[in-house]
This record gives sequence, C-alpha cells and structure tokens, in this order.
Amino acid sequence: MGNVSASQKNVIVLGGSSGIGKATAQRFAKEGWRVLIGSSDLNNGRKVLATLCGEGHEAFEVDVRSLEAIRRFREQVAAAYTTFDVLVNSVGVSEGAEVLNSDFKQWDNTLQVMLYGTVNSCRELVPLMPDGGRIIHITSIHHNRVEKGSSAYGMAKAAITQFTRSLAMELAPRNILANTIAPGFINTPMSVKADGRNELDTTWFKDNYIKYNHLPLKRSGEPEEVAGVVYFLAGADASYMTGSVITVDGGLTITF
Repeated sequence: MGNVSASQKNVIVLGGSSGIGKATAQRFAKEGWRVLIGSSDLNNGRKVLATLCGEGHEAFEVDVRSLEAIRRFREQVAAAYTTFDVLVNSVGVSEGAEVLNSDFKQWDNTLQVMLYGTVNSCRELVPLMPDGGRIIHITSIHHNRVEKGSSAYGMAKAAITQFTRSLAMELAPRNILANTIAPGFINTPMSVKADGRNELDTTWFKDNYIKYNHLPLKRSGEPEEVAGVVYFLAGADASYMTGSVITVDGGLTITF
C-alpha cells in the first residue's frame, strides 16, 4: 500500500479505469485522498494508478455483474483498509437495443452491469462505510430523456436514480448522503460506438447539437468537468444534499 497517513480518507471508484471514473480517481488523488479503483479491466486500472498523485492507491479486479466478485472485493477492502469514506459508482456500458425488437440478452447485460451491479455493490460495500459517508452514482441524462435505441440504457439509469433516492432515505439516520450526477455528452471512450465512430465527431452531432443550438455551450464536456462535481458532492459544501440529481450537460436538457 505504500506510506499513507492514518488520517487519509479513502474513496472507492468503481469503473475507475477509464472515462469519468478515471478523471474522478485522478481528482481525489490530487486532493490528497487514497484511491481504491475497482475495475473489470485490471490492466487499465493499474495504468490509471501510474497517473495518480500521492501514494497508497490500489487497483482491484471486480466485475460488478458477479456478486461473488463484489464480495471478494469487499473482503479485500475490509482486510486492507477496514473502512472507506466515499463510494463512487462510474461503471457503465453503452449498448443499443430497440424497444420492441431487441433480444433480451442485450437488455440483460446492460441491467446486470449498471442496475444490479450498482445495487449489489452498495449492499456489500456500504456496511463498511462509517456514518457520514457519501455515495455518488454516475447516471446519465437518459434517466429522464429518451434517444432512439436507448431503452435498456435509459431504464437502467432511471432505476439507479430511484435506487439512490431510496438509499438517501434509508441511510439518512446514519448521515450517509446519496446523490447522482447525470452527464450529457462527455468525451469518453463510451462516445466511440461499436462501428468505431466517435459520435462527437459525426455530422449528426455537430449539426443537431451545435449548429442548431440544441447544446447551448456548443461542445461536449470533459471527464474532469464531471469529476469536479463528484468531488463537490464528497465534500463539506454538499452536507445538506441527499437524494439529488445534478445534471452536467452543457445546457442540453433545457432546450426543446
């Protein structure tokens, strides 16, 4: 684990090997936290470790689709760190599925990763969290907006939003705060679709969202801009926020 201060705070970042999760891990490390990355891709998790400020950070392999893997991760955290202060869930997949004609297997993987993975991670890990801890889930504007082919994805994100509200209510006696962040178009590896196209570079995106003003800030966001909001929710200035959804979308959802 390296040399770390006994008073150093610990943050678990699930999905911390890329995109918003990677930027979040980097932000917390920069602020002096000890970062525990959980990722299904351990090699990428270790690559992120090499970019982090400070010492004592670790990466663990955990496939959130597997309850056994989550429990093994919990045991590793409990043995090495005893407790942690903040849980950030940034695990996600982007798989299109038609609302009527798609195979349920397409829906199932999306739900297994994002919905059931989130629920099981919280059930296993939150008991290790002290009173006053924070839970922060990265969802999407799809939790209440619709895009063609996004049925399973949107359902999973909406369900996480409602799950977070339930956490906020039931964990309030322990002063554990649970909130979600709903990003819009963010420049991450998930912007690259199955055919290899980055949707942020397409004519469709540039015309619909920039040329015709559906995206007021006229650009996609950067992972660091979401990570800053994650860090805010983990701090003292967010002490009276729970069950909330913060939208980080460049103004996209205020247009029509």
